[in-house]
Amino acid sequence: MDHNSADKRIKGRGSSSNLEGRFERQHSEPADDGWYQEPNAPPRPVTVVHVERARSIISSNDSPDIPFTQSINPYRGCEHGCIYCYARPTHAYLNYSAGLDFETQLYAKANAVELLRAALAKRSYQPSPINFGANTDPYQPVERSHRLTRALIEVLWETRHPLTIITKSCLVERDIDLLAPMAELGLVQVFISVTTLDNRLASRLEPRASAPHRRIEAIRQLHNAGIPVGVFVAPLIPMLTDKDMESILERCHAAGARSASYTLVRLPHEVAPLFREWLELHVPQRAAHVMSLIRQMRGGKDYDANFKTRMSGEGVFADLIRRRFELACQRLGIERRNEEVELRTDLFRAPRPPSPQQELF
Repeated sequence: MDHNSADKRIKGRGSSSNLEGRFERQHSEPADDGWYQEPNAPPRPVTVVHVERARSIISSNDSPDIPFTQSINPYRGCEHGCIYCYARPTHAYLNYSAGLDFETQLYAKANAVELLRAALAKRSYQPSPINFGANTDPYQPVERSHRLTRALIEVLWETRHPLTIITKSCLVERDIDLLAPMAELGLVQVFISVTTLDNRLASRLEPRASAPHRRIEAIRQLHNAGIPVGVFVAPLIPMLTDKDMESILERCHAAGARSASYTLVRLPHEVAPLFREWLELHVPQRAAHVMSLIRQMRGGKDYDANFKTRMSGEGVFADLIRRRFELACQRLGIERRNEEVELRTDLFRAPRPPSPQQELF
């Protein structure tokens, strides 16, 4: 790698640039105006959290390859900065870049609890497990101060509503006091996503997510508290992270994970050029080989959105990964999780509207 390429890296961030989005209203490009500039490096981008009042909080899903029908995302954008994140293009709808903007310009839905209570109180509402973490991580760093995820879980516990959680953060341990009693009633399951066991690689791929060993420890803590927990080996990136698949399953199973799933890396829209840039900056010797294998599993393209294959790919290399995963799960006695988690819905009780006289007891 040449020195100029190394200088483009930004410590603590996944992206190294702000790629223009599909819906940008303005176009700009840098130009040398002849003025002298100090050779000092530009300041690192800081995280900015915008508080917004959302119109709705529960999103419906009808995709046949996603094992839940409802989800909640308390935040838009994600400070974890995972370079491969398939949710990055959603920031284009806010007139932001899928690059650095996605991980630095965040939105917190201040009225999330209010909206959830209203949605659950509707007479037409039919309870089914609500997933946290479908788009952005519910336990990303800003959750420490904003606590929206915890407040929403408190509502679900109060109403005995089932939920599933997907996260890369050990911050989920904070909410064991809520999740453990929910687990006793069959209302919750948590999935921890582990991409690699290589701390150095993880710090570049997903710079502000918890380190791999802390995620595995979170699995142990959840399991010890009686909370059903599984592992997502995701995403699998050929010639970069797939070598760790069996080891991840072994270590997570030893920590208490009793179910597992995996997905192949997905590079929709703006994610593909950002990911290619990351490869050239961090693993230039393997960049072409990694992208070649991805295209082989995507019908010759960077990404194929076909519901039947978008999660696992197709072709010889995809079949090899699938078989390796199946054999490892069989050997360890881990349940392969590809369908909707069965949680209780019969305990649900709609929230009571707030009383102007408050509660007497």
